[in-house]
Amino acid sequence: MNNKVYLQLGSNMGDRDAYLKNTIDFIAEEIGEIQKKSKIYESAPWGIENQNNYLNQALEIKTDLSAEEVLDGVLKIEDKTGRIRNEKWGERIIDIDLLFFDDLIIEKEGICIPHIHLHNRKFVLIPLNEIAPNFIHPKYNKTIDELLKECKDTEKVETYAV
Repeated sequence: MNNKVYLQLGSNMGDRDAYLKNTIDFIAEEIGEIQKKSKIYESAPWGIENQNNYLNQALEIKTDLSAEEVLDGVLKIEDKTGRIRNEKWGERIIDIDLLFFDDLIIEKEGICIPHIHLHNRKFVLIPLNEIAPNFIHPKYNKTIDELLKECKDTEKVETYAV
């Protein structure tokens, strides 16, 4: 298990806690060993109004899979969990974003690593900063902590009280 992967989980439909927990179980079974997980955070939906708040959590995983295999695996887990893709940034039972794969930059059809929007979203940076503050974004050459301090996103992100 040589590859270090960071994932972001989000859910804003149904039993959000249970969807996050079940998804983490699937990831551990199908993608790799979970090294760290952040607390769960709650935030307003990004991009579209009139939805439930999201629960978000960041994970660090070790895996032998390639970036493409990890992406394929998370899409299958989303399907298995019941995700339906109706509209961009729409409500989701579960959303799994592949944030980083080691320190690689991969930009080709169907895959973009690091995640293209992560540096603009506090709901991603806050949980990620909890588990990987010194990880260096390979494109911007800044730590997650630095990116969080520079982030202009004003949406409220709070620790979720279970």
